[in-house]
Amino acid sequence: MKTIDCRGLSCPEPVIRTKRGLEGSPEGVCVLLDDGPPRENVSRFARNRGYRVVETADASGWSLVLTSDAAAAPPADGVSCRTGERVLLITSDQLGSGPEELGRLLMKNFIHTLLETAPQPDRILFLNSGVLLAVDGAETVEALRKLEERGVELFSCGLCLDYFHKKEQLAAGAVTNMFSTAEALLAAASVIRL
Repeated sequence: MKTIDCRGLSCPEPVIRTKRGLEGSPEGVCVLLDDGPPRENVSRFARNRGYRVVETADASGWSLVLTSDAAAAPPADGVSCRTGERVLLITSDQLGSGPEELGRLLMKNFIHTLLETAPQPDRILFLNSGVLLAVDGAETVEALRKLEERGVELFSCGLCLDYFHKKEQLAAGAVTNMFSTAEALLAAASVIRL
């Protein structure tokens, strides 16, 4: 079985190297990773593509053995889009340029207004300070949870959450990585950036 050493690499490189490794060895690979987001992202990436994941920790980090499950057809990644999807890309906790207080108020009103619109986005991707809209204490969390209950998928950038020290406070949606975000944006029928 091929071994891919991704220790010391930051997002999205471990996922990219794992993807390439699996393309060359579809039956499976062993991936060496650091704990935290690299391990979580690669594990989620593999599981979402139908691979069985066995994780083992040792003094040098984590070893993930990814093996093909012949009985399962590899599904699309957790944030990869299906044809025709509308993706909303939110890259700030403010809407527009101008006074910060006004920008935050506009963004809050926009998120709450999404509950009343049709059609709604199929998924919302949060990058940069946009991730602050989905964490504990944000005035938008309740509205985002309602959107999620209605089937809107919410994904926040793990690197961004780490930067703001908010990963443990994510209150709506799930954590994702830049590779999956790029796939989602490139596969979407339409992307609206705020």
